[in-house]
Amino acid sequence: MANLGRIVSVSGALITAAFDEPVVQNEVGYAMVDGLRLKAELIRVRGDYADLQVFEDTAGLYVGSQVEFTGEMLIAELGPGLLGQVVDGLQNPLFDLAAVSGYFLERGRYLEPLDRERSWSFTPRVEVGASVRAGDALGSVPEGEFEHRIMVPFAASGWLTVKSIVQAGDYTVEHVVATLEDERGRVLEVTMLQRWPVKLPIRAYRERLRPQEPLVTKIRIIDTLCPVSRGGTACIPGPFGAGKTVLQQLMSRHADVDVVIVAACGERAGEVVETLREFPELVDPRTGRSLMERTVIVCNTSSMPVAAREASVYTAVTIAEYYRQMGLDVLLLADSTSRWAQALREVSGRLEEIPGEEAFPAYLESVIAAFYERGGLTQLRDGSQGSVTIVGTVSPAGGNFEEPVTQSTLKVVGAFMGLSRERSDARRYPAIDPLDSWSHYPGVVPAAEVAFARTLLRTGNEVAQMMKVVGEEGTVIDDFVRYLQAEYLDAAYLQQDAFDAVDGATGAERQALVFSELVRLLRAPQRHADKDAARRHYQRLTQATKEWNRAPWGTPEFEAGRDRVRELAEVNVHA
Repeated sequence: MANLGRIVSVSGALITAAFDEPVVQNEVGYAMVDGLRLKAELIRVRGDYADLQVFEDTAGLYVGSQVEFTGEMLIAELGPGLLGQVVDGLQNPLFDLAAVSGYFLERGRYLEPLDRERSWSFTPRVEVGASVRAGDALGSVPEGEFEHRIMVPFAASGWLTVKSIVQAGDYTVEHVVATLEDERGRVLEVTMLQRWPVKLPIRAYRERLRPQEPLVTKIRIIDTLCPVSRGGTACIPGPFGAGKTVLQQLMSRHADVDVVIVAACGERAGEVVETLREFPELVDPRTGRSLMERTVIVCNTSSMPVAAREASVYTAVTIAEYYRQMGLDVLLLADSTSRWAQALREVSGRLEEIPGEEAFPAYLESVIAAFYERGGLTQLRDGSQGSVTIVGTVSPAGGNFEEPVTQSTLKVVGAFMGLSRERSDARRYPAIDPLDSWSHYPGVVPAAEVAFARTLLRTGNEVAQMMKVVGEEGTVIDDFVRYLQAEYLDAAYLQQDAFDAVDGATGAERQALVFSELVRLLRAPQRHADKDAARRHYQRLTQATKEWNRAPWGTPEFEAGRDRVRELAEVNVHA
């Protein structure tokens, strides 16, 4: 018999219901209105009253309406067929939903994210009598370029014995492919489809490892000055219009990962529509086909209900953990965590909780930390490794990095890529500020060379600030040369043309070679007769280096470009 309650108050997306039978924190309920069942999540229990946040528009709900409690937590459906999907925070496939509802999505309509009719070619990987544990592979099906593992349900405990497993063949996701028996004799039927609560991390692995290996994004300023490790975490704060979304799209296209999960949690509708239009058109450099074949997009725009915006983050990270369990490297891009935090603030305000700084909930730091801690590098029980790398953007109002969301994020991430309005306005892309950004992870170039480059950039910036006061004529030639050297390094290496076929993506080996060459040239003592001669010299050197960066790797043009840079560096050095 269904566990029913009745609504006693409605406040925006928050409803309060009285109940008679026991209820569970974070379980899913349905509010009844006009024949519709609106999904909600129980977020607080007070005596005989339960507070629920509704994932839909609550118009029409009234005191006395019924609420049905299901006893189940908010779950994600996991199985073959996830890649290439565009879903919302409740994992409704949006294109399928639009085909049913039209341009305006209907309330209370929920579709199954995985196709129940499609057959998958299943190949068993274990035999009858084998002992398995949660997360171990029972078989696999092909999904794109990957072997999608069909695993023992993550909720299973202890050792289980395989009592039966189907032969190789085509089966639907709901077909029972294996039966398992636990130590108490209970039988568990396993299908290709399993469900997992999105608020709980998946921990079916042997060991969590420390991220050490660089994740090559092929964006020079990131891999060199503020690198991210495979299984690490990073944040990209910046003012509106500084290029956060474009930078994430570049990372999704060129980063050395297997699967990309994009969580558009509260982005403006125009940006989400642009992402949905552009991603299917992007060509995957690895396969030459559409990038969507190894991408999942979870999107809830800022105009959608606040509760669904919060759920999209957890749905995305749960899907990422699922593919990590297959020994794959997953990149999760969350855009933007500021609007996710704003959703938390709105719900907290309706709950009348004691507010923290700028009215954000007092537990903001712990919630953000719990999300980023779901990333990581893990060793699976079969000896393989899988990783979830989380890169979240932050949209601080006015570009103020001192606001609570940015500061709470900086306490838990390992890399910081701060976007600068000044660099964006100057068309210096990517607009990452090389002086403010940092990383705790190792990069693709030696640390000593990075330290030299940072010192040079800092010195050049100090001279530039001084020149704004005293002018170029009041600057000594040695300081002016240091300023030109910093500008040369910035223009020739840190800035990157995303639309160039070669310069748009620079591999690790090429980065190490080019950067070492530039550092060697900049370390050499240089004297110039006057400032005009120094300026002309570095203008020619900058142009030659840019042409070198656009030459294909390993070709005669590349070698000729390097010789040209060396020639210009050695000639015109002395007065």
